[in-house]
Amino acid sequence: MKYIYEYLIAINILSFVLFFIDKRRAKKDKWRIKEFTLHLSSFLGGSAGSILAMILFHHKTKKTKFCIITALAAAFNIYIMYLFLK
Repeated sequence: MKYIYEYLIAINILSFVLFFIDKRRAKKDKWRIKEFTLHLSSFLGGSAGSILAMILFHHKTKKTKFCIITALAAAFNIYIMYLFLK
């Protein structure tokens, strides 16, 4: 169980950092991180980090489809945690 918590902390930090990097690159009109990569980090357990980064950096918040997919990732993560803690 200890490793699950360590994994979740690491994946959420990674997801947060990916959003931060993508936002900085967007401002500088440079090469961007693919949306698939951002979504993948969310579905792999980093949805809390993704949502926090979206709010703090105002990144991808106007893209309805992106927000819906991120919300689905959060719901999926909650469901998986429910199954593990059951």
